[in-house]
Amino acid sequence: MRTRAALLCAAAAVLAGSVTAVPVRAAATAPAPKLDWKKCGTSDYPTLQCASLTVPLDHAHPGGRRITLALSRVPHTAPASLGPLLVNPGGPGGSGLTLAGFVASALPKKVAARYDVIGFDPRGVGRSTPALDCAPGRFKPVRPDTVPATPALEQANLKRARSFAADCGRRYADVLPFIDTVSTARDLDAVRRALGAPRISYFGYSYGTYLGAVYAKLYPARVRRLVLDSIVDPTGVWYDDNLGQDYAFDDRHRALMAWIAKYHATYRLGRDPEKIEARWYAMRAALAKRPAGGRVGASELEDTFIPGGYFSGYWPYLAEAFAAYVNDKDPEPLVEAYKHFAAVDGSGDNGYSVYAAVQCRDASWHRNWNRWRRDTWQVYDKAPFMAWNNAWYNAPCAFWPTATLKPVNVANGKLPPALLFQATDDAATPFPGAVTTHRLLAGSRLVVEEGGGNHGITLSGNSCLDGYLAAYLADGRLPHGGGEADAVCPKSPDPKPLTAKAASASSRGSTLHGLLGFRR
Repeated sequence: MRTRAALLCAAAAVLAGSVTAVPVRAAATAPAPKLDWKKCGTSDYPTLQCASLTVPLDHAHPGGRRITLALSRVPHTAPASLGPLLVNPGGPGGSGLTLAGFVASALPKKVAARYDVIGFDPRGVGRSTPALDCAPGRFKPVRPDTVPATPALEQANLKRARSFAADCGRRYADVLPFIDTVSTARDLDAVRRALGAPRISYFGYSYGTYLGAVYAKLYPARVRRLVLDSIVDPTGVWYDDNLGQDYAFDDRHRALMAWIAKYHATYRLGRDPEKIEARWYAMRAALAKRPAGGRVGASELEDTFIPGGYFSGYWPYLAEAFAAYVNDKDPEPLVEAYKHFAAVDGSGDNGYSVYAAVQCRDASWHRNWNRWRRDTWQVYDKAPFMAWNNAWYNAPCAFWPTATLKPVNVANGKLPPALLFQATDDAATPFPGAVTTHRLLAGSRLVVEEGGGNHGITLSGNSCLDGYLAAYLADGRLPHGGGEADAVCPKSPDPKPLTAKAASASSRGSTLHGLLGFRR
């Protein structure tokens, strides 16, 4: 496991080779269309409104083909507005339409009332058109075991990666060159203009932090407030970031094993975390030979437990399924857990297609599979839980049919002070990325959840974190600490084994985490 200091040194080295995208000026002069907002509220978010906006497919040629973005809004209700607050759940590939309703309802009423909270489906996603779906049914179970213990397994997974990249190229040859973070950032400014706002505020989770940092780099004068929660390391886009995830997710998986050990009386899986982990890998080996319910093999088991690395509220459900399979020889709870929690199954074919399109286009990837094999086996030796699963998830980038861009150097001294939030034990976006971003965004403030492991930590019930968020959005108030962090909050408590009361207490956090895009 690499140390935090080593990761920070590696990040600094990568930064030296990153470049800044060149702004596109032509699109800025195009007339802003009107938005026709219509009611589209749900029982959870009755004030939600929806509209659509056409934008250039290629912002360098605004007179060419246009695509459509789906937008949502919860309008401000206070007499004086602070303008739009755009929200993004990450991914890339996550839909943000419902997130607008969640953020508007989760913020203190006096704060939310002063903003038009704007959600959006980024280009290629959800209700935006065209919506990508490169290979329908790609994650249909049962897939080959992710760990290529035999040449046949490696070739089976390589065939899947190559075919997915080829399918994307065939279906969307004219679109893929414009599915990337910089193009999406240009879209955000088109949304700003359509809203008639001289400036926007932005609140992004996960990959949404990189999108927000890129927007701020391209349009620093158009940012009022910038909130980044669970922060992507912008200097590791994207190959190095994925390797960093592997180590961090393995730590989180072991944290789950330690949590299960605390509740031996409930789960009957033992009191030694290492022995419980061994039983988990034995379960994995058994499922590789005989998938539970004909659906949950070794790969699907990983998909089911990966969300536990994002949000500890899932731990009681995963522990119950684990215990039922091992102790009672009952596979049904595991099948149900797969249906409800599986990371890739839940993201959908559209979400994964956009994820791959953005990641593979944003930055160059090693085209020699031998490099991927060597790096992944090295990681697997120390952190086996997600190493190969993550490698195959991103492997289409080794064969991607479009040319690649260079990562954006998000270093910025022209912004108003941004507010950053990060848990120290976050797996999807490890802590050093937040420290790096804090240094790159001059004047930014970093609020740390010490010992926290969840991904997406604000608006999930931690009053300390939410207090800093509310103060900043209300009137720009910022913590004034020093050093690595400007403020430190205690971690949200770990869950308890399932009872009716415990399930109710975790529902708020799981609402948010159900809206966030996996993998970033």
